[in-house]
Amino acid sequence: MYQLSMSGIYSLLGWIGTLAYLLAYFLLSINKIKANQLIYHALNIVGAVGLIASAVYHADLPNIVVNLVWGLIAVTALVVLWRKRKKQN
Repeated sequence: MYQLSMSGIYSLLGWIGTLAYLLAYFLLSINKIKANQLIYHALNIVGAVGLIASAVYHADLPNIVVNLVWGLIAVTALVVLWRKRKKQN
């Protein structure tokens, strides 16, 4: 059975993060999702987590910072959406 090395695991997480970011942007760009939808921000959070994990493993500080901020923006947007929906109900 194939066993992933630590490097392989972090590479896989990085690729999952990359695919999540690209999918979010693609779906937004072709109007399949909107920026105020949970799925858009969830994909961005998955992207941020995957790329942060990869960047930490590779000690890539600029990548860590940009993805940490990107993830925090997505989490903040989800909180704002949640509060708006709670207020409407």
